[in-house]
Amino acid sequence: MADERRLTVIVVPHGDLETRTYEISYGRLRFYLLMFIAVAIAVALVLALWFPIAAQAGRVPALVRENERLHAERAQVTELARTLAEVEAQYERVRQLLGADAPSGDGQPLLPPLRPKPDTAATETGDDAAMIDGVIQQWPLESRGFITRRVSDASDHPGVDIAVSRGSLIRAAGAGVVRIAGVDDVYGYYVVLDHGDGIQSLYGHADTLLVDAGARVAAGQPVARVGTSGRSSAPHLHFEVRRDGRPVDPLRFVAP
Repeated sequence: MADERRLTVIVVPHGDLETRTYEISYGRLRFYLLMFIAVAIAVALVLALWFPIAAQAGRVPALVRENERLHAERAQVTELARTLAEVEAQYERVRQLLGADAPSGDGQPLLPPLRPKPDTAATETGDDAAMIDGVIQQWPLESRGFITRRVSDASDHPGVDIAVSRGSLIRAAGAGVVRIAGVDDVYGYYVVLDHGDGIQSLYGHADTLLVDAGARVAAGQPVARVGTSGRSSAPHLHFEVRRDGRPVDPLRFVAP
């Protein structure tokens, strides 16, 4: 049964204006009230959902810029990797052309004369040379390698550089005691052996050290593995021999 009750609103204005009367049924009033509540809820839901969406939309330009930056950096990394691969391939071709890894058929040294002429030798005396010759007598690698740099002025290059594959064993050139087994900005991982009578040998740019300071080693005993640590652009051994702190040419006393 329909609700016949009605709500009457009488508006009495001031002055001579006519009084107005408005009537509405309770059923219609409830309908309008429910519609108002429904619209209010819908508006509240829309606002509640809109603010997070608007916040996320505000981040879109920043995300787009970040994505573009990452793509650019990825392209740079790809280009650097390609360039590095080309350089390594060229280096390997040069090594093959120069015979860095191939042993010679006649069993002779691959590179410069092992016994320089007197006018190109280091300036140690005959007694000093004889003393060193009796101590430094073991080629410091398990393979011959390729000598890429010789001894020059002590302030320039006080040793020889021997290019050889990474991981090759570095051997003690003579019996002695490990004075240093550590790392240096220039030499990288390196080992210094004390052979007595002021004679020392140094092995630099190693990848792995196999001995500790204070250890006593025999001639030919592995002390490290070849790497490219420190100031180095490719795997090689930097080998020095010193007498009382003065560098001498190791190739006068050892042969590959």
